[in-house]
Amino acid sequence: MSVPQSRLLMSLTSSNTIWEAVAGIIRHPVINLLHRWNWKSAVLSAFFRGLLFFITNLGAGLVAAFSAMSIESAFYIATAGFYGAVTQAFRRARPAWAATLTLMVIMPVINHTLEFLLHWAGGTEKLARSVIASISLSIISAVFNIFAMRRGVLIVGAERQSLFADLRQMPRIIFEFLTVIPRFLWKLSTEGK
Repeated sequence: MSVPQSRLLMSLTSSNTIWEAVAGIIRHPVINLLHRWNWKSAVLSAFFRGLLFFITNLGAGLVAAFSAMSIESAFYIATAGFYGAVTQAFRRARPAWAATLTLMVIMPVINHTLEFLLHWAGGTEKLARSVIASISLSIISAVFNIFAMRRGVLIVGAERQSLFADLRQMPRIIFEFLTVIPRFLWKLSTEGK
């Protein structure tokens, strides 16, 4: 890699504001969306989202459940890598709360509009219930994914580790994620004493 390319990559991975992260994606979409297509996000999302649609549509029968799962898994294997790349581009944006909020709103709006249309065209039986469950999962997963990526987990590119190494760290990351608010409140309560 040449010196100008390595400087470009450093500037793309060290954004300071949300607007710098957005500008980096717009100015360098090939690097930020194609080269950093997050296969980890694609595989995990296709699995979990497919399972969600399978369970949600099981009441309509096995054929309907498998059909909904297949549509959802194919959709996420094709798109979640790009969403993961965008999340990774935001992982160092500050303030962290604003970057997280931006991802919680923007990604589900884009994603679930496409998802709804695809499942509507595919004839998914429990469409409203499925999409509502998927939106709920998206909000939680957007927050969790940026939380994990800020800790070096589920990323691709120069700072990556194997998916197996990521999965080994998941219990700790999940625990930290679930306890971040109680720990923050504890810290606030003890600082005043």
